[in-house]
Amino acid sequence: MLKAQNYQLVWSDEFLDTGKPDPEKWNYETGFIRNLEEQIYTKRKKNVLIKNGKLELIAKKEHFKNKRFDPNIKNYRINTESSNYTSGSINTKDKFEFKYGRVEVRAKLPEGNGVWPAIWMLGANFEEIEYPYAGEIDIMEHVGVEPNEIHATVHYPWDNPQGIKSSGGVKAISNPSKKFHVYSVNWTSEKIEFLIDNSLYYSFDIDQAGSKNNPFRKPFYLILNLALGGNWAGEVDKEIFPQKFLVDYVRVYKQIEE
Repeated sequence: MLKAQNYQLVWSDEFLDTGKPDPEKWNYETGFIRNLEEQIYTKRKKNVLIKNGKLELIAKKEHFKNKRFDPNIKNYRINTESSNYTSGSINTKDKFEFKYGRVEVRAKLPEGNGVWPAIWMLGANFEEIEYPYAGEIDIMEHVGVEPNEIHATVHYPWDNPQGIKSSGGVKAISNPSKKFHVYSVNWTSEKIEFLIDNSLYYSFDIDQAGSKNNPFRKPFYLILNLALGGNWAGEVDKEIFPQKFLVDYVRVYKQIEE
């Protein structure tokens, strides 16, 4: 897949073992996390599993209590008592973080209204500063209500009433829930290119994010998750479950200095 000869593989997971993801490479997210989504993430094999050479992030329709529940705290992550859905999310925070390179992820997506699978990255200092100052690179986002559309987006701080600016592109592909495709980015000090099956469809000039504290010139970490509903994917179809987000491999390459 990688055409350029001046890149070398620096990190990967081929998901060849069976069971849970490699704890040397991946962390779990648990509970309610972001975007007013409907699912509770868990670390159970019911939701995160390696099987037949693939990572499976599995969304299930089941009642699940929020272990952090406290009705007195004004935060939906805490004061929501339970969910009717569970799913999986893993990341490489503090285990693998990098600045510049090429990321390739071969994956097959879930389908149905309300699913929201994503392959993305957050700035390594995300927990130390407020969002969106760490920056966000969405390699692949998909919402089931738009079954043939793939979204690529970057988010970064901006001097406007929202405090954020987003730039991105959309590509129509056939059968992303029936076939595996390779979703990738080429990230350099100048630009971030987004590709599907090695075909470029969006490019972002990093200078657009400003010269002072530009988040795209700092390290990021990887995230794979299957969300449901929330502030973009919309109403969840209760009849589609279970749903699986299958990942064949994740590979990160760095450009060789010449």
